[in-house]
Amino acid sequence: MHAHFATRVGAVYLFADRHRQSVIAMAQVRTVPQTDFQPHPLDPLTPEELGVAVEVIRREANLDERALFEQVRLNEPTKQVVRNFRPGDAIEREAFAVVLDRNAGKLFEARVSLDAASLKSWTHVPGVQACIMAEECEEMSKLVKQHPDFLEGLKRRGIESTEQVSVESFAMANFAAPEEQHMRLIRAHCFYVENPGDNAYVRPIEGLVPVVDLNAMKVLRIEDNGVVPMPPDRGDYQVERLKHVREPLAALEITQRDGPDFAVDGHAVTWQNWRFRVGFTPREGLVLHTMSFKDGEKDRPVVYRASLSELVVPYGDTAGDHFMNHSFDLGEGVFGAAVNSLKLGCDCVGEIYYFDVNMTDANGNVKYLPNAICMHEEDYGVLWKHTDAHTKRTEVRRSRRLVVSSFFTIGNYDYGIFWYLYLDGTIQFEAKLTGMLYTRAIVSGEETPYGALIAPNLNGMVHEHYFNIRLDMSVDGDENTVVEVEAERVPTGPLNPHGNAHRPKEAIVESENQSGRDIKPENGRFWKVINRSKKNKLGWHPGYKLVPGLNVKPMHQPGSPFMRRAGFVEHDLWVTAYDPDQLHAPGNYPNQNEYGPGIPEWVQANRPLVDTDIVLWHTIGVLHLPRPEDFPVMPVEYTGFMLKPLGFFERNPALDLAPPGCHN
Repeated sequence: MHAHFATRVGAVYLFADRHRQSVIAMAQVRTVPQTDFQPHPLDPLTPEELGVAVEVIRREANLDERALFEQVRLNEPTKQVVRNFRPGDAIEREAFAVVLDRNAGKLFEARVSLDAASLKSWTHVPGVQACIMAEECEEMSKLVKQHPDFLEGLKRRGIESTEQVSVESFAMANFAAPEEQHMRLIRAHCFYVENPGDNAYVRPIEGLVPVVDLNAMKVLRIEDNGVVPMPPDRGDYQVERLKHVREPLAALEITQRDGPDFAVDGHAVTWQNWRFRVGFTPREGLVLHTMSFKDGEKDRPVVYRASLSELVVPYGDTAGDHFMNHSFDLGEGVFGAAVNSLKLGCDCVGEIYYFDVNMTDANGNVKYLPNAICMHEEDYGVLWKHTDAHTKRTEVRRSRRLVVSSFFTIGNYDYGIFWYLYLDGTIQFEAKLTGMLYTRAIVSGEETPYGALIAPNLNGMVHEHYFNIRLDMSVDGDENTVVEVEAERVPTGPLNPHGNAHRPKEAIVESENQSGRDIKPENGRFWKVINRSKKNKLGWHPGYKLVPGLNVKPMHQPGSPFMRRAGFVEHDLWVTAYDPDQLHAPGNYPNQNEYGPGIPEWVQANRPLVDTDIVLWHTIGVLHLPRPEDFPVMPVEYTGFMLKPLGFFERNPALDLAPPGCHN
């Protein structure tokens, strides 16, 4: 292994070579006394700090055991503090928490001084609901399974044992009756699990919908919209249940004899010319901080903070209560808490560095999530090549990318969140969608105009996935400007006699009320972020361009319940002035909210966007029209975008790469 790898508490390297799979511990797993802890301002909270935060809040806010902690995370300091920090500097560590006092039916935001072990603020946020937490759902499921109306509903469907029933929680969205809007509500869809280990998402118990007040933990009613035959296919996908399994694939070995080419120091990563920090929050999951690229002797900033802002999945079926289905996976559920512990050879292949994660559960207990973030290198084909026709000499350089990723399981769906860094200064975001379709049972011969028959008596409902990615840009500093660029065709005439002329057309996004922008593939539209206070020798302002991928427009009608809550999906790109409290496109608390508020409301402030600290919000929509090949488990669907340097360098920044070893 390279000598420059720094040790880290709890970190491990995993690698595979021709003869073995090994685990190499780069540091002994041990508890670090608080007096020895020398954090960076952006380091996630340690288990000790999480414990202190929960203890202080419980004590000073006088909370009992029914209080729930939606999230406890680092209260990130200002950019000035982060940029001025030098190793050894004394810094103030603060925790931020969202706490639900179920007895009072109120949500509070807390700030805790970890140095003083004291509560700095305790603020009631009226009229909002916390995310729905797994511990509540478990409690709700047990409660529902004891309710006589639920048991009667099961009997009408020939189900005698609640052990054969899986109760899945769904948010009420903005469909609560007026007299129930003050309650913390949840509804549930149920699935038949005939035998232990059966697929839990392919045999819906259609029409049986419990509605529960979570704060009171009381069943309000059991809705029964009529019996629908149970889909017969068990949807087996586990290897031991399949009748035929192919022979294993021929070995494809990824080895790096000298070890990987990145260095890790705590949460700081150095790879080739890239420098950045790896973070994680309970709400957002994987976060990348302070991404910069070394150009000569200077580290030049590109992105200050990159994160998933929201992921919402609206459905298009009108049957039963399925019109209510539009789940905000970050705003109605605790997305980060659903992170997987990744496994070598399955989720990640090659020489792997894992980052572990610590967070609290809803009851305030600190939990350790090993191998939550995977980092490794991948060969990515040819980066650049030219063969001189005169000398017959060929110069070629191979591309390599650094991969930082996590996987999250949200009920039936599994999402991979991947960030790639390339040798030429490119940054790529990619989401990988897999898991199970969300389904409803249908009678034989029933038409399914808003879905597709994917198995006998089983309808895969049409739906979308909208990812919104928040990019706090810092291209050569915070004084940035967004410019929309697209191709302009010049009409045939005196200026274009041969009809071939076309040129770039640029328009500055000057203020927030201009910021709702849309892709235009026929014109090759993209957006660049430039620093107009600087120029290179060629006269270019250093910039990065956002290159969108495939996208779809909203499928729900204007003014519909979904669009009232998720107005941010109306446009592919929004730009706002930097505000550290604006982290989520639909606002911080969309659960049971009627309107966003989020980006569509924020841009009404019409703050100026020229030569200032700006944030990009890019929405990516995926239309999913189910097909039989998606049953019982879906092959991965890919979506994403790129950030590419545009005038940031004066020439190809990968020109100085050493040539690969070529063999005939």
